[in-house]
Amino acid sequence: MQTINITAYTEDASKIEAIKAVMKALKIKFEISTGKTYPPEFVEKIERSRQDLMDGKGTVVTLEELNDLWK
Repeated sequence: MQTINITAYTEDASKIEAIKAVMKALKIKFEISTGKTYPPEFVEKIERSRQDLMDGKGTVVTLEELNDLWK
């Protein structure tokens, strides 16, 4: 089985129902996602950064040091 992602932009709920009907008629398994999703590469990068922080590879910056960056 191959998985693809399709994003459809419509303000008309009947069009969404029509898309669902077509998928069902073609006997294609599908799921509806209404939340924002991120590319897998981005998620992997964030998870790797979190792990680096937990491994002590992060740098602590004080608020004063951060404010000095903007001067």
